[in-house]
Amino acid sequence: MRSRRIVVFILAALSLLGGLLTGRDLLFHLTYLFAFLLIFSFAWAWTNINWVHISRVTRVRRTQVGRPLEERFTVTNTSIIPKLWLGVHDFSTVPTHYASQIVHNLGPRGRDSWRVTTICRERGRYQLGPVTISSSDPFGFFPMERALTPTSHVVVYPLTVDIHQFALPVGILPGGDALRRRTHYVTTNAAGVRDYAPGDSFGRIHWPSTARRDRMIVKEFELDPLADIWIVPDMSVFGHYDASPGGKTQYQPDLPAWMAVAREDFSLKKSTEEYTVTIAASLAQYFLRRDRAVGMLAYGQSHEVVQPDRGERQLNRILETLAVLRADGQVPIQDVLHAESHLLPRGTTVIVVTPTQSEAWATVARQMMRRGLRVVTVLVDPASFGSSRSNAGLYGLLQASGIVSYFVKCDDNLTATLSTGFSRSSYYAVA
Repeated sequence: MRSRRIVVFILAALSLLGGLLTGRDLLFHLTYLFAFLLIFSFAWAWTNINWVHISRVTRVRRTQVGRPLEERFTVTNTSIIPKLWLGVHDFSTVPTHYASQIVHNLGPRGRDSWRVTTICRERGRYQLGPVTISSSDPFGFFPMERALTPTSHVVVYPLTVDIHQFALPVGILPGGDALRRRTHYVTTNAAGVRDYAPGDSFGRIHWPSTARRDRMIVKEFELDPLADIWIVPDMSVFGHYDASPGGKTQYQPDLPAWMAVAREDFSLKKSTEEYTVTIAASLAQYFLRRDRAVGMLAYGQSHEVVQPDRGERQLNRILETLAVLRADGQVPIQDVLHAESHLLPRGTTVIVVTPTQSEAWATVARQMMRRGLRVVTVLVDPASFGSSRSNAGLYGLLQASGIVSYFVKCDDNLTATLSTGFSRSSYYAVA
């Protein structure tokens, strides 16, 4: 396009030079024609690119693998001059999210809109935008481009599957060991009273004590007797294997009919990393929906510690952490647990999701159980993803030691695999 403009400039210059040398009117007329053509083309392109407004409405900023990301774009011509054509270019980083569009014949004060719906296939934090518009004159002499909207972000949570029953080791008490630790939130276990401090909510005030002592007295609470559950996904580089994508799993996005835009078999990436994250997210969802206090510990590209808590907000916190977590850690899983052992008091349940093949993990698990921790291991088999190494031997060793363990292979139905029950004898650890 630039070469066309240069050719016209050269022709205008040559015709002007020829007219000055020969004095012929025809050459001067050609010069005026070329000059008018360039001025008219520039004015057309400049008018086309200006007085345009683009709005971008994202339905949700938090979505999930297997769920849709929906956006609506609206292009408005704010002038009385029609636009011949406009190219809307979206530079979002969301995989397979194609929102670019060519808008034709946008009339005076006209408006054009379209909707883009993409089934999210990869977890992560992605950028939406920027959006630029491009246009030109009918001859293509002056292509122009202008950025219109700023960037924003969307977080794609990892896939979760429904788990119907997950086996846990039982303790001496049916609900677990009583944890005599004070907590900042209100529980059913009142531990005592103290003087009011700035920031205490009025719901914690103990009115009988306040009336007797003639000053504000508030209640203190302890953690519930149910022991905390810590989920520890192994996000070190050791043991993980990434196979070529393309395999189909049994998961179908459970969407309402009005959102079902892509009823295709959903592909979960064939890598031990994605399976590890999906299992950890599913277990967090399972226990939090049963009102258990769940925390998460992982050493990936950064050290992530999510303190145990309850509720939907805690689930969102864990899912958001897992969304950006990558298997780039340099610390083996046993060293992670050793470094953070102060977070795991006696009676805590630790669920480790790992693709490790090292049989030393069985020894570490037994040592943790001797400390009073309850350990569950979910093994993701790298051999089923194409690796030459398998952790089937470790799985057999864990079973022989009486440690609750699960064995997950590529393309397994995770709902069925993680909902498998165990005999009562397998609940107890070897002393």
